[in-house]
Amino acid sequence: MNVSILGIPMDLGAGRRGVDMGASALRNAHLAGRLRGLGHTVTDLGDVPVALPETLDKHTNAGLVFLEPILDACRATVERIAELPEDAFPITLGGDHSISMGTVTGNALRGGGTGQRTGVIWVDAHTDYNTPQTSPSGNIHGMPLAHLTGLGDPRLAGLGGGWHVCPQDIVMIGIRSVDARERELLRGAGIKAYTMKDVDQLGITRVTEETLERLSGVSRLHVSFDADALDPGVAPGVGTPVPGGLTYREGHLLMELLSESGRVTSLDIVEVNPVLDTRNQTAELMVGMAASLLGQRIL
Repeated sequence: MNVSILGIPMDLGAGRRGVDMGASALRNAHLAGRLRGLGHTVTDLGDVPVALPETLDKHTNAGLVFLEPILDACRATVERIAELPEDAFPITLGGDHSISMGTVTGNALRGGGTGQRTGVIWVDAHTDYNTPQTSPSGNIHGMPLAHLTGLGDPRLAGLGGGWHVCPQDIVMIGIRSVDARERELLRGAGIKAYTMKDVDQLGITRVTEETLERLSGVSRLHVSFDADALDPGVAPGVGTPVPGGLTYREGHLLMELLSESGRVTSLDIVEVNPVLDTRNQTAELMVGMAASLLGQRIL
């Protein structure tokens, strides 16, 4: 497989500093070498330019903090990914989860046209389905999925010429923190969300099987993996930790089962914060998750 790595070192969408160093931490955890060891051809495309928060006035535009520089970075991300060949497997490294507005859209636009139907498997402690009207903070990393479905600010929702993900083509896994008004939006959206209660009751194998069945008619599958989906005990280097997350083995089993399906076409790794990490533990863990998705097996 031809793997293309692209960094988006952005922490403009988050409330805490540090995730802009996540892409470097993942590279330092030998992501490329690990994947080459699995037989893949790996090309590192470098980073998308992202403005530094300390060079900007922290202003809010229509309820959105740092709207313009986030838009610029997401537009550049769409362009970089959309120009990749269809047989490439892009791995995009955050940065905060607002980058997914660019990564998911760019992957849908690969191959030309107005955008391929794309399923999104959102592995996260949070649903990230706020809009500027419902968000208690105005931080855009809590809003990308809503904008990908066409809600919220028209500038963010219009990335890539207005291509949108169908809510029925989204499955969330690992959810355990949802804002009150965000919950109201989700109830009517038609998105399937597996909370940690569901994972506990059903087991990660059944959750994965049901996810793949629900998305069986979708031509492309994008996995957007937020490191805070994992329990903070195994992944401490995140900005918004929530106790009670996926275990080490649940994370790997999810990736292994998705790999065996042969249907995943792209991957985000986001919200790794080296400032809050212990000896790059979280970055190394997420590199392992990527390796499991791309074919690493115990035997």
